[in-house]
Amino acid sequence: MVGSLFVYVSKFNFQPVSVNLGLYSFSNIPLFYVMVGSMLVGLVLSYLAYLVNAIYNSLILRGKDGEIRKNKIEALELTKRIHQLEIKNERLAKASNPESGDENAL
Repeated sequence: MVGSLFVYVSKFNFQPVSVNLGLYSFSNIPLFYVMVGSMLVGLVLSYLAYLVNAIYNSLILRGKDGEIRKNKIEALELTKRIHQLEIKNERLAKASNPESGDENAL
């Protein structure tokens, strides 16, 4: 399909043109080659822009993943600390009032 399109376009756009690229000048280049070259340069530049954006997003996500991992560890440590304090509070409550235990206990 794409090849057929290139053949069709090249058939009607084969007249020679001159191309100026800064200090360099090329003459008698078929217009079809200029069109395909422009398309390829555009595709390469857009792919490079995509890669830069993908690498940037990857680095940002890596930083966020580290931050999430750190926060999960902190939450786990705080949960452990709360549990330890609840146990200590329970022991202190039993030590200060030994008769207020469970009425159904043996």
